[in-house]
Amino acid sequence: MTGTGVLPDRAIRMMIARGAIAADVPVADAQVQPASLDLRLGAVAYRVRASFLAGRGRSVADRIAEFEMHRIDLTAGAVLEKGCVYVVPLMERLALPEGVSAVANAKSSTGRLDLLTRTITDGGVEFDRIGDAYDGPLYAEICPRSFSVLVRPGMRLNQVRFRRGHAALDDEGLRALHARVPLVSGEALIDDGLGFSVDLRPAAGDLVGYRAKPHTGLIDLDRIGHYPPADYWEEVRTDEGRIILDPGAFYILVSREAVTIPPDHAAEMAPYLAMVGEFRVHYAGFFDPGFGWAGAAGAGSRGVLEVRCHEAPFVLEHGQVVGRLIYERMAEAPERLYGAGLASNYQGQGLKLAKHFRAG
Repeated sequence: MTGTGVLPDRAIRMMIARGAIAADVPVADAQVQPASLDLRLGAVAYRVRASFLAGRGRSVADRIAEFEMHRIDLTAGAVLEKGCVYVVPLMERLALPEGVSAVANAKSSTGRLDLLTRTITDGGVEFDRIGDAYDGPLYAEICPRSFSVLVRPGMRLNQVRFRRGHAALDDEGLRALHARVPLVSGEALIDDGLGFSVDLRPAAGDLVGYRAKPHTGLIDLDRIGHYPPADYWEEVRTDEGRIILDPGAFYILVSREAVTIPPDHAAEMAPYLAMVGEFRVHYAGFFDPGFGWAGAAGAGSRGVLEVRCHEAPFVLEHGQVVGRLIYERMAEAPERLYGAGLASNYQGQGLKLAKHFRAG
């Protein structure tokens, strides 16, 4: 496949068949998503003194040797403790073709647990960015921020998206796409991407979000629909259309807009801009083709916002723009869309916690 854009599932399978994506434990078809590949934890975690990047000309293994405090065998399951930093070699390694680069991000459930997970590479000078024709291993840096977690080899906490060339839409292209396929419910705020605002005036009731409790039990990441939300989260309610974010606290909120990603496009939540306020929005930023698409049973899907407040209390108001979606063209439409025949936990979502918590 030589077209410009985000590579779809079919191209990812071709890369696996040709050895551009490889692993000692063969890559499973279930890892291949419409526009990304899930990455799996290996069998060992290194507790390190601090977060780091390898830097030009240096390997992650060398930096682990500098900063390692102890290593943990994950084979039988092991706890990654809140507030600590770990580096875990991933099962997958890459030998990207010329002209193909990649970007990684946490999976949705990972971000909703406030589980900071970033990909690092040999010679890397940025988190989650994998350069053109990269040939080498992959590592996950994991820092549990709100909850300690139990992990095992093979768990999929982050994902990687492959690109050929530059395919991001400028504002003119985004307006044209929105005219053809409405991308949001209501008016589209287009300015360096598609604006995302927060919903603090729900259509029914006064529940607008959740705040992570500071002292909770462990979360086993293999347990789905298991944990009572009240043991881990405080409900955030308001009838005033605003809340005050507390420094250091982590919140799950929801976008005011229902979002659509057409089958021939993918999207990514843009990095937080400091001018917006004293908070960061999102860890998990990928939106796959078909998210919110009526043809994939997604009509009305809204974006869940993972919000952490920084140094000062901050008033967040209904309709305040808190992020931007950057749309990219697909090199071709994927064979399967998000939510269509896939185990897609968040299609058609509103305000929703991670899949590990009981519904209702």
